[in-house]
Amino acid sequence: MVRIIPYNSNLKRLANKLRKDMTYGEVLLWNELKENKLFGFDFDRQRCIDNYIVDFYCKELFLAIEIDGMSHNNEETFAKDEIRQRKLEELGVRFIRFSESEVKNDMMNVLRVLKVYLLTL
Repeated sequence: MVRIIPYNSNLKRLANKLRKDMTYGEVLLWNELKENKLFGFDFDRQRCIDNYIVDFYCKELFLAIEIDGMSHNNEETFAKDEIRQRKLEELGVRFIRFSESEVKNDMMNVLRVLKVYLLTL
């Protein structure tokens, strides 16, 4: 069964801007994901899905990886993230979240978590 995930082309310009202005944590993780380095899976960065943009996305696995920086620590942003994630999960997208700090300070563990997750799919 082929699942088609909606795409809002109006977000394309913003996604391009976000690709150019990635956080340090996003750059570090992208260096580990690009060129199919993680078990051969193809990840995109700043991918438009429905009316949202996720940090990294593998369409083969319907997997989004989010890096949450300091801006995600307030209640309003946290609530919006929950709504956004719930809506995308209703479309079949799975999520893994890491903090910016985890990615910057403990990349080995981040990669270990990702590998274990991928092996259990």
